[in-house]
Amino acid sequence: MDYAELQTAFLGEPAPGRPAPRVPDTPARRLRDAAEPLATVGFWGRPAYAALEALGLEFLTGYVWARTAPMGEPTAPVVVAAFGVFEPGLVTSLYDQARALAGRDHVLAARERGAVESLRELLADVPTREVETAVAQLRRATDLVVADVAGRPLTAGLASLEWPADPLGALWHATSLLREHRGDVHQAANVAAGLSGVQMNLVTEHWVGWEPGAYAGTRGWSPEVMAAAGADLAARGWVADGALTPLGQTERDRIEAQTDAAMDRVLTPVGEDLPALTEQLDAWSALVLAGGAAPLDPYKRVSG
Repeated sequence: MDYAELQTAFLGEPAPGRPAPRVPDTPARRLRDAAEPLATVGFWGRPAYAALEALGLEFLTGYVWARTAPMGEPTAPVVVAAFGVFEPGLVTSLYDQARALAGRDHVLAARERGAVESLRELLADVPTREVETAVAQLRRATDLVVADVAGRPLTAGLASLEWPADPLGALWHATSLLREHRGDVHQAANVAAGLSGVQMNLVTEHWVGWEPGAYAGTRGWSPEVMAAAGADLAARGWVADGALTPLGQTERDRIEAQTDAAMDRVLTPVGEDLPALTEQLDAWSALVLAGGAAPLDPYKRVSG
């Protein structure tokens, strides 16, 4: 997938008339959604894509290897476990292809360079001092994140890396740490609820408001696998008539509450600065969106 294909598949305008996604309005969720475009600019930004393309990687191989590389060079099943919600065969194939094309050190350097160049272009008018202040506030939370990485493999990988010297790189690293921390604990909550990788996607589709299969299909799951997983959810009483049942809604709300609780613990040291920090990150993320370096469709941004 080249950059033009990436733009068509992921960065296009949202469908007109679609209602707002159904997500809770909590401090942890607000920060997560405000920081998401900043953390993922290393996937979506054109300079970030170019940095990985120079190593022979296209979007999908670059995405898998760049997210994996902080963890070292694990075997493919370990990557499948860490990514969780992606179809195992797809992840394995992309990971094997990527490792044959580019070494870990080069990928780590390219991902940081590309993210910094992307943010430098998109946040060109933002004063450095404002970025440094936001990073200092974020680090009150990330200090707790890196102090205890038990059960959080993607977080642990990022925690093992040196902080970028560039303030924009530090902003990207801080938001990435919080993003992967949230993703790790969210996946753990889903597993504890008895959901498989494909079912995590399907339940989230219903919970957010996606058309059935529209989100899970982008993560490589076949219609047959999705149908079987959906039938199991129906047999368990989570889904009926194309929607979550009261039981399914309660269980998915519980998963989200557990995720928020894990985030609340690390956000507590940010204290009274949290609302203003969230507002600041949201404003910067709006610049990222305006620059075409993150999905414009809010459904895509909130579904992780």
